[in-house]
Amino acid sequence: MRWTEALIPTLKEDPQEAEVISHKLMIRGGFIRKLISGLYSYLPLGVRVLNKIEAIIREELNSQNAQEVLLPAIHPPDIWKKTGRYDLLGPVLIKFKDRHGRELVLGPTHEEIITDLVASNVRSYKNLPLILYQIQTKFRDEPRPRFGVMRTSEFIMKDAYSFDCDIEGMENSYKKMYDAYCRIFERCGLPYIAVEADPGIMGGNISHEFMVPSEAGEDKIAVCEKCKYAASTQVAKCVSSKLKAQRKKKCR
Repeated sequence: MRWTEALIPTLKEDPQEAEVISHKLMIRGGFIRKLISGLYSYLPLGVRVLNKIEAIIREELNSQNAQEVLLPAIHPPDIWKKTGRYDLLGPVLIKFKDRHGRELVLGPTHEEIITDLVASNVRSYKNLPLILYQIQTKFRDEPRPRFGVMRTSEFIMKDAYSFDCDIEGMENSYKKMYDAYCRIFERCGLPYIAVEADPGIMGGNISHEFMVPSEAGEDKIAVCEKCKYAASTQVAKCVSSKLKAQRKKKCR
């Protein structure tokens, strides 16, 4: 396609509402356009980038025998009330009523939906382990959307779910996904750090976040240059110098 035929509306100046360099460049380069706060349209160049990223994600997850599904964006509230997260998410959970007066919610995540799907269709342990994933639009009523497409009310998310017979199987599935995530970030050319994190409302005993250092970031992490320990400051473990000295005396 010729440049004159393509929809690439570039800008010479930085948009006033853009705070971080990535946001500025995506708007100036004609990749995205803002509709309202927290909502963006992806233009042809932006869609091409998304397609390439999604292709990398699919290749790496499929190589681990993960299977892709596509789940509904609209959910009945009962399934959320059953797990208690209907109240836990509070105003972040977007709710509305259809023409019949039934309350529905827009999915901010899909743990409840995928669990219900597997519980209804997997009847034997012989069908496990099972890893399912999807790439889908999610909706969250963010209190203050900012940073372009990084914190928006509507966003595209990849989420994967494993179903296993026991703890050992779960740990094997977790390791597969951990390794796949590392390769995804490496193939995207991002200098990532995998850090221990708080699982939050998702639950679980083990959780890692893949962080990319940035001056515009809002989270803080603790990293040890010697042992390579890395964790979110919310869960980072530390030992006082006094206690450390006491331990050394006991070891002598």
